[in-house]
Amino acid sequence: MIGIRVKLLRMQTGCSITELSKKSRVSKSYLSCIERGIQKNPSLLVLSRLAKSLGTNVENLLDQKQGGDTSSKHNIDDDWVQLVHDAVLQGITKEDFAFYLEFIKFTKK
Repeated sequence: MIGIRVKLLRMQTGCSITELSKKSRVSKSYLSCIERGIQKNPSLLVLSRLAKSLGTNVENLLDQKQGGDTSSKHNIDDDWVQLVHDAVLQGITKEDFAFYLEFIKFTKK
């Protein structure tokens, strides 16, 4: 779960929930909901902000096994990671991304 990873990394860095909230520009209440598993699907933008503030990357937050390397497990190269990161910074939402995928699938038929 993402929330468990965020909380674990936050605690390992010695950061309080208030400090992480300020650093990542994610509201304290939303961050609390993520950590408690109430919010299970935070946006890529939120994940990117949290990852940067925790000194890690989005892939590490999404990995359910501690210390796992999802990029090698799923054969995601650095270009894909950078592409997703750039999309997040440009404000592309998960819904937008899902729409683009469906559109591409449709056009290939």
